[in-house]
Amino acid sequence: MRQRTRTVLYTLGALAVAGALAGGATVAFGLYNVSARAGHLAPTYWALHTTYRNSVDLYSGAPETPAPNLDDPALIELGARHFETACAMCHAVPGKERTATVRGMNPEPPHITEAVGRWSPQELHWILYEGVKMSGMPQWPSSRGDDVWAVVAYLRAIQNAAITPERQAEITARAALDAPKGAAWCAGCHGGTQAHVPRLDIFEADYIEASLTAYREGRRESGIMQHAASELRPDELRDLAEWFAGHEAPPKSSGAAGSETLTLGEKLARAGTDDVPACTACHGPGPRDLAGLGGEELEGKFPPLAGQDEAYLITQLRLWRDGVRGGTEAYNLMRVAAQELEEEEIEALAAWYAALDPSTGEIAAPGEGRRGRINPMRLPADH
Repeated sequence: MRQRTRTVLYTLGALAVAGALAGGATVAFGLYNVSARAGHLAPTYWALHTTYRNSVDLYSGAPETPAPNLDDPALIELGARHFETACAMCHAVPGKERTATVRGMNPEPPHITEAVGRWSPQELHWILYEGVKMSGMPQWPSSRGDDVWAVVAYLRAIQNAAITPERQAEITARAALDAPKGAAWCAGCHGGTQAHVPRLDIFEADYIEASLTAYREGRRESGIMQHAASELRPDELRDLAEWFAGHEAPPKSSGAAGSETLTLGEKLARAGTDDVPACTACHGPGPRDLAGLGGEELEGKFPPLAGQDEAYLITQLRLWRDGVRGGTEAYNLMRVAAQELEEEEIEALAAWYAALDPSTGEIAAPGEGRRGRINPMRLPADH
């Protein structure tokens, strides 16, 4: 019995040594053919793909940032525009094919209509945020996980056959504008009709330029905006900022005036403390008092907020509260101001500022809201 046990152990030991020597020789002498043209052996492909699927299943638990409404059309459009510039070069989009060069990659990036498969929203979020090693699939270019959901919403719409080639072309159409480089594409989201992103026409040029620079240099977090800003040269940022800031903010109407939420929002915005000035002191409406904060040297560093998008303001206040937002001057002041805000207070502040007319600083008259209306900056060239 003991002799048999020793024989088994010796055999296993010999096999382990032989395996180690074979593996070492494969690495040392380059015995494994890494040619993309040769491809993987069938067992190797099976092992890699099965490991990939099981790994996603194991690690893709509930994300730290909860999913928003993934059926929100504005969120889907935002994801579609980001995908068009950041992902379509490998995965194409509905109605278009991958290039011959992309199809020559190994592993071959699947067309997006195939890639979405049956992945759950949580699994799609994990794949987009984490990336996949040795596959050409990059990680999300930011530590923020919340803006990944826009792309997840778009991919779910593809799963549900809601993104036809015609719809894809409509979402990503670029207007024919007499404007600086990049303005036509930026206007698709920032032209005044898109939720979840800021209106740039109510910002000052200095603030827009500072924000783009912070995104480009990685000092401000957003996978979507860091990618967009990285496609611009530093000397192009000023012209783009001045072009957007030079558009007059259109009047806004709202039917929410007089609600308890707006009352709370105004109270919070106008109430300062010994440590933190009132929101209105820096962001309006009305005269902004920067005394004690650096005075004139901070002009253009505190953006006006009247008429800004509500969903965008909620997201930004959460980021300030959680210590994620930064990158521009005086960001430490905002972190202090927001660190103790409750969710109800964040929503009230955002609702009040969003309900204001950007031109007058007053609650807009009841009526049809600005969001969802056609903006001339977004009309396609052949409209």
